[in-house]
Amino acid sequence: MNTVLTGAGSIQEADYDRKYELRVFDKSKAGVKGLLDSGLTKIPKIFVNEHRKVEENSAPAAAESFEIPIIDLKGIAEDESLRREVIGKVRDASENWGFFQVVNHGIPVSTLDGMIDGIRRFHEQDAEVKKEIYSRDHSSRKVLYYSNFDLYQGPVTN
Repeated sequence: MNTVLTGAGSIQEADYDRKYELRVFDKSKAGVKGLLDSGLTKIPKIFVNEHRKVEENSAPAAAESFEIPIIDLKGIAEDESLRREVIGKVRDASENWGFFQVVNHGIPVSTLDGMIDGIRRFHEQDAEVKKEIYSRDHSSRKVLYYSNFDLYQGPVTN
């Protein structure tokens, strides 16, 4: 397999066809859970963000300083300046982390646990059941299941 240096300074495999890999992944209608169930032992290249790769030697230092951003909603309904501050924190966490934890949102733990249980039950179903509702057609379906809304546009699959 040949490698080439791109203009951005990253190395890519010349034989790698990202669009083909995306089509195969999408056509399987199995999602990430399907990859795991198939016995996957290596993260597929479509999921690797070359620009955000952590150097092997820096992994311990990165792990030591890793903290999931926490967004606290307490008091945002009463305080406009606090509301603006929280909006900024959500924006920052979304742009720089891609996820965050929300606290003091008022949703009962029992409701959250029920949602997680339902999601788990859905993903544990037989792949053929999930394939029946796997679609990217938003115009004719009320319920959709698919991987990545931006699968074919995003620089990396998540």
